[in-house]
Amino acid sequence: MDQPIVLFDGVCNLCNGAVQFIIRHDKKNIFMFASLQSEVGRKILEQYNFPLDELNSFILIENNKAYTRSTGALRVAKKLNGLWPLLYGFIIIPKLLRDGIYNWVGRNRYKWFGKKDACMIPTPELKTKFLS
Repeated sequence: MDQPIVLFDGVCNLCNGAVQFIIRHDKKNIFMFASLQSEVGRKILEQYNFPLDELNSFILIENNKAYTRSTGALRVAKKLNGLWPLLYGFIIIPKLLRDGIYNWVGRNRYKWFGKKDACMIPTPELKTKFLS
């Protein structure tokens, strides 16, 4: 697949909100999506040698390379419409610091934003953006 794929925690409210945000600002329909819990998501995790039991990272697959955490998120922002690509400037901050903040939010995401009982089911018009 040539399109970048965003893997996300399908039961996380923050992550689902991020996916909705990306879809709204992806006017060129660049991105495809799969939850980490889905069969497709698990196959991609295996393909890129990620552990199947750690579902706490945002992963961008682009040009057959996996980008995780803050690097993945910033690479997505770079391709969105509007002023969002300006966020890519934060890539100059050392990865250790960026990912430290990312990991802190990730550890607290269920407490702060809540959790769904099941992965989100896309509407029929959005279904084409999700790998299944």
